[in-house]
Amino acid sequence: MKIVTYPASILREEARPVDQIDSETEKIIDDMFDTMYLNDGAGLAAPQVGISKRIIVVDDGNKPIHMINPEIISRSDEEENMEEGCLSLPGIRLSVWRNYKIVVCGKDKSGSVIEVEAEGLLARIFQHEIDHLNGILIIDHASSIQRRMLDSKLRKMIRAHQ
Repeated sequence: MKIVTYPASILREEARPVDQIDSETEKIIDDMFDTMYLNDGAGLAAPQVGISKRIIVVDDGNKPIHMINPEIISRSDEEENMEEGCLSLPGIRLSVWRNYKIVVCGKDKSGSVIEVEAEGLLARIFQHEIDHLNGILIIDHASSIQRRMLDSKLRKMIRAHQ
């Protein structure tokens, strides 16, 4: 699979829910894991490979997790600020505030409902990938100062895409 990069319009769209989990869904998940690992990523959302479906894969180094139609069902008040990168925004790293603990609910390949309690890095990866499903990028979390500093890089990416 090819990683879609900014400013591709699919990255700004809300991904469609997966209504039916079938062999195509399973193949997408397997291919997404392969693509994520080949690109040294910790997470990947289907829109990042040009597919408008609510599917994510994550791996914080402990255990790979995939989730279909993921939803954050609870968040801690505690937040943490950490630098993030994004495969769809090569060369850009930003400090982003995220909830330290979350609970995510969705389905696995077999259609079973799964719930994951995540904290720290795993919670951050889930939030980053679910943002992608909602058309939100890390640059949307940037302060006005960070945004000004990124402006020339983003303009260069837009020109390269035209």
